[in-house]
Amino acid sequence: MKRAFYLLAVSCAMLFAGQLHAQQSSDSLLTSATLQDCIRYALANQPLIHQSLIDEAITDRTIKSKLADWYPQVQLDANLQHYLELPTSIFGGNPTKVGVANTSGATFTLNQNLFTRDLLLASSTARDVRKQTKQTTTSNSIDVVASVSKAYYDVLLTHQQIHVLDEDIIRLERSLKDAVNQYESGVVDKTDYKRATISLNNAKAQRKTALELVTAKQAYLKQLMGYPANSPDVPISTDTSRLAAEVSSSDTSVVVDYHNRIEYQLLQTQQSLLQANIQYNKWSFIPNVSAFVNYAFAWQNQNFGQLYSTNYPNSLLGVKLSVPIFQGGKRVHNIRMAELQLQRNEWDFEALDKAVNTEYTQAMSAYRSNLNDYMTLKENVAMAQDVYNMLQLQYKEGIKTYLDVLISETELRTAQLSYYNAMYQVLSSKIDLQKALGTLTVNY
Repeated sequence: MKRAFYLLAVSCAMLFAGQLHAQQSSDSLLTSATLQDCIRYALANQPLIHQSLIDEAITDRTIKSKLADWYPQVQLDANLQHYLELPTSIFGGNPTKVGVANTSGATFTLNQNLFTRDLLLASSTARDVRKQTKQTTTSNSIDVVASVSKAYYDVLLTHQQIHVLDEDIIRLERSLKDAVNQYESGVVDKTDYKRATISLNNAKAQRKTALELVTAKQAYLKQLMGYPANSPDVPISTDTSRLAAEVSSSDTSVVVDYHNRIEYQLLQTQQSLLQANIQYNKWSFIPNVSAFVNYAFAWQNQNFGQLYSTNYPNSLLGVKLSVPIFQGGKRVHNIRMAELQLQRNEWDFEALDKAVNTEYTQAMSAYRSNLNDYMTLKENVAMAQDVYNMLQLQYKEGIKTYLDVLISETELRTAQLSYYNAMYQVLSSKIDLQKALGTLTVNY
């Protein structure tokens, strides 16, 4: 009975654990994903972000490890030895065996650093080193936000292109049916319905290609988000009206300020660390000072069994001063090298200013160009729809040929696909513009 109860309990526990794991796995998936949902998910699950956070923790522990040397350092050294042959000393010209066969000792040492340049550097740069790792995490987060946003738009607008092709296939199937009916009625020859069949097959092939592209783009989006690879596709929330509103929401009159860029903030932190490095090398001319206290236990006895019966302790305290006098000019060279590194860092600011200005100019030009294309193609879609509707009616009344209808239908499909492609281009260039301006936020 006990064995049966034990087996039942284990089985229930395993079943509950499996259900709990499955529940946790399903809870980690999104049910409806807006762009903000995808970005939040990526910032919480992307391996690069986790690695950056771990780097922050490593940096924090490294700093604490270095600063721990400010505390008193206590050490114990112990030994036990047996002389196989006692040492010999010369007294008055006569060799004499000295000491006892068995000795043992234990020394407690307490050392307190009073002045050392390594600890001064660790203390003065701790804040900047922590800031540097946090800024690196922010930089990686900005890259993740930009990449996920572009991938999200790409998947979303490919879905819209598939929707366009679905509508086109419905129109072509209806046109094919009309063409077949007119051919069977003897109104037209078989050229019309063959042309309709060719166009329908081309639209279906185009749709198949778009579906395959969605699969690949979904895989890329999952990778950027840190989404489970074997899970269903990310359930993109389609709202083209909201996307259309986002297209022209950027202010094209804004002026770039490279101080807003995370790269500038990283250079500022690096500059502070290089300045501290100069001071660190200048401190090499100042002596290291520490205080110490030693207490030693000493046991000696000719008989090993009675070794620890008598203790002959000793103790001392003192101050240690370490003064480097001459090192062949090494310290001067190190100071000059640190100053040159700081000068090089100043040129990094100059290079960043020019690079940001170029990046901003290119991003703004691309955004304006893509925005103009988008607005033009938006008008083209409306006109292509009107032309198709008009020619469709004229064809049914026998005024226009089927070729005119087919050409207008192709123009409509091309205009719609180009419109959504232009929407993606302008949204993507908007992300690049925000990144160039340093206004791409990671607070989601």
